[in-house]
Amino acid sequence: MAPTTDTYVFFDIDGTLLDHRNQLPESTKQAVKQLQDRGVHTLISTGRMPSQFVWLREELGIDSYISANGQYVVYQGRTVHATPMEPERLEAMHTFAHDRGHCVGFSSEAALCASHAAHPLLHSSFGSLNLEYPPVDPLFYKHSPVYQAYLFCPHTDRQLYAENFPDYRFYHWHELAADVLPSGGSKAVGIRKLLDLLGAAPQQCYAFGDGLNDKEMLSFVGTGIAMGNAPDEVKELADLVTAASSQDGIRQGLQLVGLI
Repeated sequence: MAPTTDTYVFFDIDGTLLDHRNQLPESTKQAVKQLQDRGVHTLISTGRMPSQFVWLREELGIDSYISANGQYVVYQGRTVHATPMEPERLEAMHTFAHDRGHCVGFSSEAALCASHAAHPLLHSSFGSLNLEYPPVDPLFYKHSPVYQAYLFCPHTDRQLYAENFPDYRFYHWHELAADVLPSGGSKAVGIRKLLDLLGAAPQQCYAFGDGLNDKEMLSFVGTGIAMGNAPDEVKELADLVTAASSQDGIRQGLQLVGLI
């Protein structure tokens, strides 16, 4: 398929579309609407699973997204890419974590479950994003596809998991929590899968992000834009840096590149 001339803009959620209070700024909502009115394709690219941002898709009128850090991709409401994790390796990590008093979580496209009830590490990290404590099902991976796992452990134990599970990537988004996916996975992989389907090129794409799991995405697209609240190592990889998410960063970034 020949490349299209359409323009695509991918938005991370936490710290990007949502501000430091985990709310959607009115300026961001208006800016996304302006893009859509101009015919620009607006998409979400997040570490969250689809069930965790239904309200945001409805609020912004977005039906295409990269979720689970590239493991589960939907275009115009239709699943176009899905790569579940191996149950045997999930079981090994679950056992390893359980033996150390840590907690893990498992996500399908529709549900998220935790291995333990009322675990303080999960409660603290999910609470920071205003997310509810998930249902408990320690054997979720045995009966449902898991597109992303979660690890909840003290930051001092992170290296222990990296050494024992080199086939996994651990994207730490909280001092007590990390997204877990196969070593080759990333948001950039999910975006590439979608672009291949659409016959589009990375040069037609813009992306906004603020987290460590956004590094590959910002490097892959034609124009990567880091939020002002991003750490320096993310900003260094971006083509441009805009204001923080709570300071109208999305609107300013879109104006900076001439999309609105």
